[in-house]
Amino acid sequence: MLLSIGGGVGSYSLNLSYDTTQLANYLWNNFLGGTSSSRPLGDAVLDGIDFDIEAGDGEYWDELAKALDGFSSQKKVSLSAAPQCPYHDAYLDSTINTGLVDYVWVQFYNNPQCQYSNGNTNNLVNAWNQRTSSQAKQVFFMCSIYRYFDR
Repeated sequence: MLLSIGGGVGSYSLNLSYDTTQLANYLWNNFLGGTSSSRPLGDAVLDGIDFDIEAGDGEYWDELAKALDGFSSQKKVSLSAAPQCPYHDAYLDSTINTGLVDYVWVQFYNNPQCQYSNGNTNNLVNAWNQRTSSQAKQVFFMCSIYRYFDR
């Protein structure tokens, strides 16, 4: 089970590389294998962190991934990312390119230039080929299927 950080709502960013160390320590101690008197989930130990970064300037998330991976000598910290489909993702490419991200959940939905449309798979196949040629260890296809019924 992974804790997802970021999201499409709100304003957030990392301002300095110092922030990455502080945040990595907080995540480790409160959600992963560390110890803290204020663990929100009690004794539950999550497997890792999912980067769903859709705001800010995209800087330092790669450093956060490296800092979190540093704890893997104590317990494997799984890392995943959920970039938008268009290649290159402004927020997550540098993180994925560290080679530390175990799973990439590409958001093919809400991105018309990557979606299947009217029987044409070209956009989808091209986007898939670009994503699977990245440093990601495993790439997964995330889509949203809408079906409309006439009443």
